[in-house]
Amino acid sequence: MIPVTSFAGKTVAVFGLGGSGLASCHALKAGGAEVIAADDNAENVAKAAQAGFITANLRNVSWANFAALVLAPGVPLTHPVPHWSVLKAREAGCEVIGDIELFCRERRRHAPDAPFVAITGTNGKSTTTALIAHLTKVAGYDTQMGGNIGTAILSLEPPRMGRVHVIEMSSYQIDLTPSLDPSVGILLNVSEDHIDRHGTIAHYAAVKERLVAGVQAGGTAIVGVDDRFCRDIADRLDRAGKTVVRISVKNPLASGIHVEHGNIVRTAGGARSEIAKLGGIGSLRGQHNAQNAACAAAAALAMGISQDVLQNGLRSFPGLAHRMEQVGRRGNVLFVNDSKGTNADATAHALSSFADIFWIAGGKPKAGGITGLTGYFPRIRKAYLIGEAAHEFSGTLGPVAHEISQTLDVAVEHAARDAEASGLADAVVLLSPACASFDQYRNFEIRGTKFRELVQALPGVKPVV
Repeated sequence: MIPVTSFAGKTVAVFGLGGSGLASCHALKAGGAEVIAADDNAENVAKAAQAGFITANLRNVSWANFAALVLAPGVPLTHPVPHWSVLKAREAGCEVIGDIELFCRERRRHAPDAPFVAITGTNGKSTTTALIAHLTKVAGYDTQMGGNIGTAILSLEPPRMGRVHVIEMSSYQIDLTPSLDPSVGILLNVSEDHIDRHGTIAHYAAVKERLVAGVQAGGTAIVGVDDRFCRDIADRLDRAGKTVVRISVKNPLASGIHVEHGNIVRTAGGARSEIAKLGGIGSLRGQHNAQNAACAAAAALAMGISQDVLQNGLRSFPGLAHRMEQVGRRGNVLFVNDSKGTNADATAHALSSFADIFWIAGGKPKAGGITGLTGYFPRIRKAYLIGEAAHEFSGTLGPVAHEISQTLDVAVEHAARDAEASGLADAVVLLSPACASFDQYRNFEIRGTKFRELVQALPGVKPVV
């Protein structure tokens, strides 16, 4: 845990008592603050009370003595309307911040030069965060990974030299971190997402920009420049005097890092050097993962990690659970768990990575379904449709061979049988649902774990090494 000493002797309201909210309560209390905990969910309030915190309905208390409101990232700050607790705080002139802001203040107080890598982007955040954490571990750092990827930042060990914090950040978390100042900041990409919480894509992009704009003096801003928002952001950072490393997987760069023919290449001042190879690394297959790897490589180099260590780290990266996770092989058939592919855009990355696919898709459908994936249909040898979306997806697939399997166990059994019978040299049974899991599973992790268990129970399936 990271004790939050910056509010010692003061009273702080904490609203939203899920994982990060409760961790904030513990960290503030450990640092000497008095905490008043609140939530709209009575069960969460009861858990906080059982943990020994004072709880209250913040609608009915005086805000005069509150030094800050620490808000959980899932609570609306601006759109569609600010949460009532935010309005109360503003009326009282009380700052509204999040748990990562508390971390930043503690780092500046106690270890301002301790390495802090922050990662954001519309797509690829979790894989890039996990990859950077893996690379820093291979390089010998005491690595603390958390934030949006799962572990609340204040539950990690405190900042110090030799210890790196690798933190995934959503736009919601950035919004609540006004003094965000990583030593290495990474912005992967920007595409339309979370407009319900930010109002417009322009505002969403502006929030994302703050992560790299806030990089501390002497730090490095790493920006993927394959979309127009990020290209403009990189140019603004240049003009502001930041050290900017541009990343592309689509075009060679005169200065920066790009990927060509499976190699990560660095260019500067007319010189060109190959810094790592991606060929044959199954956990980093596909153009989207090439971008993730290039950004991670740039972060490693910015931290002084050698190219040999970088290459070894890339090759030994096991991948992120439920994201293009290779869970088994039987003969020529590879089984891939991409349960985290919960929308068409995410599934497009998976479909683009293989040529002969026995595709398991479906679940609770999202707007647009799979109409945006028609360009990948020639790669699909057969589809196995499950859940609520099965009949809708059947209509979209049209002449593409498919069956309505309804359940995951039937889909796995039939896909494995057909893939093996196909005789194809590189057949892939791919779970990438393009749907939420909520019609049949509580979350995508449970769905992906079920897929893994079903595959590994098939006769003759061996682990991928």
